[in-house]
Amino acid sequence: MRALPDALPKPVDPRWSDLRTRLASALVLGPLAVFCVWYGGWAWVALLLVAMAGLGGEWGRLAGVGHPYRLGFILGLVWLGAVLLGPLGGLVCLGVLWAGVGLSWGGFAGYGVPYAGLAGVVVLMRGEEPGGLADTAFLVLVVWGTDIGAYLAGRLIGGPKLAPRISPGKTLAGSAGGLLFAAAIGAVFAAIPGNMVLGTGWKAAFMAGMLLSFVAQGGDLLESAIKRKLGVKDSGRTIPGHGGLFDRLDGFLAAAPVMALLALCVQGGVAPWR
Repeated sequence: MRALPDALPKPVDPRWSDLRTRLASALVLGPLAVFCVWYGGWAWVALLLVAMAGLGGEWGRLAGVGHPYRLGFILGLVWLGAVLLGPLGGLVCLGVLWAGVGLSWGGFAGYGVPYAGLAGVVVLMRGEEPGGLADTAFLVLVVWGTDIGAYLAGRLIGGPKLAPRISPGKTLAGSAGGLLFAAAIGAVFAAIPGNMVLGTGWKAAFMAGMLLSFVAQGGDLLESAIKRKLGVKDSGRTIPGHGGLFDRLDGFLAAAPVMALLALCVQGGVAPWR
């Protein structure tokens, strides 16, 4: 008769069951994103192309478009228009292609063009001076801070749900943790000498970080509502532990246009991509 083991393995706390996979994905994708933001140029532009094309393909599948990566090709054309003509030209391309996709494949498919493409156009502000690098890095850090703060606070504190009918896993504590952590990270980044985020100091950056975090969480809830309406758990299977690109970039898609508007207003009415 075999002897029983001295101790059975401890069961995994369900609150942290996905932590290992999330960390592994973050360790792979995080440094890549940081390099592209810092280096700018072709690396940042290429990253935007991959993201926009991938988001287009995911939306094509969600919309039931035959050969869904045709929509990814459409988003690639928006990217090309923005690269060749500048962000304003990219916005014109986006509007024209939005109308064309809506007429050809239906309204829901058409909505994917501005949903996935608008952020890709406006974050071309990375290549503009002054402030393109600082503003873009601030945006990325605040969105990451929102996700990290919400994940940790939600699982450590728990408590009442934020929107149980839309996303049962999100809590009020997680939302508050995301807001505060994102704002704190934004303020610390802006306080570093040389990082004049939005042309202002750390106090204004704290408030801007809180606003962007709030918008990013709204984008997260919007994507959750869309998935619930369609009856799917994830937008795709691109990123282990996170689902699809929309699952990972939903907050970024919502916050990027707001960041561009903040830069436009704070910098004396001059667009950050002038």
